[in-house]
Amino acid sequence: MFELIISVCLLNTPETCKNVHLTYMGQISTPYHCMNRGQPEMAKWLSHHPEWSIRKWRCGRVDVSRKET
Repeated sequence: MFELIISVCLLNTPETCKNVHLTYMGQISTPYHCMNRGQPEMAKWLSHHPEWSIRKWRCGRVDVSRKET
C-alpha cells in the first residue's frame, strides 16, 4: 500500500513545517496511482487546512511501524 507524503509549512510562520501522511486504504496500490491521484488529494487537504502551504510531496510505501502523533 502507498501513501501520499506532503511537506507543509504554515503561511504566517514559514519556518514551522511538518510532514503529513495521507493513506488511502485499498485505493492506491501502485506508485503510479499515488502520483496520479496526488494533486486532487492535496487540493482537498488544503481546502480543509488553508493556513498551510505545500512545499513538496512524494509517494511512498506505508510505514506500519510509524506511530501517529
